[in-house]
Amino acid sequence: MVFSSLTFLLLFLPALLAAYFVCRKLWWRNAVLLIGSLLFYAWGEPVFVLVMALVSLFVYLGTLAFSAAKQTAAKKALFVLTLVLSLGALVYFKYAAFFVNQLSPLFGATAVMKTPRLPIGISFFTFQAVSYAADAYRGRVRVQRNFALLLLYVSCFPQLIAGPIVQYADIEYELTERQTTLDDFSAGMRRFATGLCKKVLLANILGEMLAELPDAGASVAAAWLTSGVFALQIYFDFSAYSDMAIGLGRVLGFRYLENFNYPYISRSVSEFWRRWHISLGKFFREYVYFPLGGSRKSRHRTTLNLLFVWTLTGLWHGASWNFVLWGLYYGVLIALEHGALKYAMKRTPKAIGIFLTLIAVLFGWALFYQPDLASCARQALAMVGVTMQGGAPAFAALMDETTLHALRTYTAFPLIACVLSLPILPAVERKMQHRLRLQRTAHLFSTLVLTLGVVLSVMNLVSESYNPFLYFRF
Repeated sequence: MVFSSLTFLLLFLPALLAAYFVCRKLWWRNAVLLIGSLLFYAWGEPVFVLVMALVSLFVYLGTLAFSAAKQTAAKKALFVLTLVLSLGALVYFKYAAFFVNQLSPLFGATAVMKTPRLPIGISFFTFQAVSYAADAYRGRVRVQRNFALLLLYVSCFPQLIAGPIVQYADIEYELTERQTTLDDFSAGMRRFATGLCKKVLLANILGEMLAELPDAGASVAAAWLTSGVFALQIYFDFSAYSDMAIGLGRVLGFRYLENFNYPYISRSVSEFWRRWHISLGKFFREYVYFPLGGSRKSRHRTTLNLLFVWTLTGLWHGASWNFVLWGLYYGVLIALEHGALKYAMKRTPKAIGIFLTLIAVLFGWALFYQPDLASCARQALAMVGVTMQGGAPAFAALMDETTLHALRTYTAFPLIACVLSLPILPAVERKMQHRLRLQRTAHLFSTLVLTLGVVLSVMNLVSESYNPFLYFRF
């Protein structure tokens, strides 16, 4: 079940909110939310809900065990065992087939392991469980002795299958002490409506445009437009889900942290990743990069740490070589920004920094979007004006008919999406902060626009076939 589906919007969400707010005691609300979250996941994954429950159980029992251990060695061993067990499902479902198939030829084996069907959102709920275990081990949070509350933390439906990755410390208090005011409910539903409009009226249409483009190696225009449209699609798609998750969380009394902060205005690749998928960056920084030594060691050690972390980041997104290459690509760029390019970047004008970062990011999206290394190479070469003909390099065509037709069909829509990906509206709101009358007018206007957007979104969903969330596959 996805947030931008009629089943969720017209059946599941109204029924859950009605049952939730009928309950007065938080204990009953938690019970409603837990049952609803399990049903939400089981709707599309009736068997794999057991995987999520087992991961939660392993972490629950593991944290109880190592918190009770008296000796440091035993405590550490039990913590490592907890991590191994909780990560086991993720490793099996997502990576076992890839590594077996890649390594088997080295040993003269010919058997090929079939990739099992991937449980939706397994990377997200596994990382949440692991972050809780790590924080409990380090004493940052108290060990949760109520399994139902821990399972609620892992399975809570707003952020269950596509994030943001919520650390237990951020909602530890809210699991047992929270309430929803009328302002919270209103702000949360507005945030949800904003995400729904971004998903249906922007991301989905950009996805349709992307589907009409030719092979990215057909021309220079096709290559750049593919990266540009995909950059906008994945931004509006993923940030829309985060908006809806944050909004629903607020309606239910949870304050989830932001996951996006207008990444396409970044002056460096490092800044881009501080603005894009913030919760994932925070996870790798706190639970992998810092324990490795971060940037406190030598320059060479820092570089190795960055490359290792970014290789894991690439693999987190998928078990294939193009994701590994994508991760290494960003690892190298960020290592250069921390080293050889550090002082040059300080002298680079802001506009040039944004432009160069955008170019680097668009090349990165070519690696991310394509299904294999050959396709990645074909698009990357076309972006610099080169194509391969008969095994020899040649100049690529600047434009092709299919790309031109797509541009004529969608006309100014990509430009509108570009404008909406920039922090223009927040800047306008800031200017209105000290003018109460303008604030009220703007609030009324935005409410009418959101209402119209929701109506149009529902109308589109009635007849629309393209409606996946891109990050569900991770």
